[in-house]
Amino acid sequence: MGDVLAGFHAVWEFGTDSVLIRFERGIRRPKLFQALGERRIPYEALSAVELSEGRRGTVVLHAVPRPGADPLMEAAAGQLKEDADPYRLVLPAEHGTPAARYADELRRLLGPGAGEPADRHLVAPPEGPLHFKAYDGKASFDGSAVTFHWFWTGASSAKWKRGDQSFGIGELSGVEWRSPELVTGHLRLLERTALDEAPGEADQNPAAVVFGLGYGPVHESLPFAAAVLAAVRTAQSGPEPTACEPVRRAGDAGRNPADIADRIRRLGELHGAGLLTDGEFSAKKAELLAEL
Repeated sequence: MGDVLAGFHAVWEFGTDSVLIRFERGIRRPKLFQALGERRIPYEALSAVELSEGRRGTVVLHAVPRPGADPLMEAAAGQLKEDADPYRLVLPAEHGTPAARYADELRRLLGPGAGEPADRHLVAPPEGPLHFKAYDGKASFDGSAVTFHWFWTGASSAKWKRGDQSFGIGELSGVEWRSPELVTGHLRLLERTALDEAPGEADQNPAAVVFGLGYGPVHESLPFAAAVLAAVRTAQSGPEPTACEPVRRAGDAGRNPADIADRIRRLGELHGAGLLTDGEFSAKKAELLAEL
């Protein structure tokens, strides 16, 4: 197609086999768009193209991805708010005529499998971030393993007893992302060996980190989840590992009394500084004493 369509938050550059979406930076731009930067979407990754009337004198060009084609949208699982959907281009109403022309052209370019789910990811995963802070720990991903490092002020006793966790990509079957804008927001790693087990609450599960109170925002945790999911899918499509040992879990032996005493002392410092209420201090202290 070889042309450009500029909207309020992004510019779409149409090529012969794909559209390059460049997200503009700015204070009023969705943070997710700023984190994504730009994305190239092959036409074969799309299932439909829609043009509709938007709010306050705008029109919306919406390219709908095929299920399973984009790791970002697969991880999001329909939880993104409308104004944070990277496949929507919002334009002034006076651009409705060229937008309609582009919509027709895109429909013509849809691949033969547009009506079917994709059997593999057709869109590259976001490049980052490869780490973010959740409420109860820091999540990191180096391309081959996901690591959870627990925060002593936020992690439950169940997680502290297990210690920091590291999961090799080969150990995982998928990722479950629940938006931090929900009460139960979290990132849970789905382990191959635990497919038939009830996952339990995320705050007690050592294979999950919990969001909330500003931790794990969408623009950080969702690209992270998509990158992990893409790596899992790539590992699944290749040969199965034969002599792969599971990544060792640090801290499975429990915690010693000196460590617990040190944590109680630091809790007391936070309480004395007014950063913890009497109830929060007492509850956390009781959890720690129960580990002795």
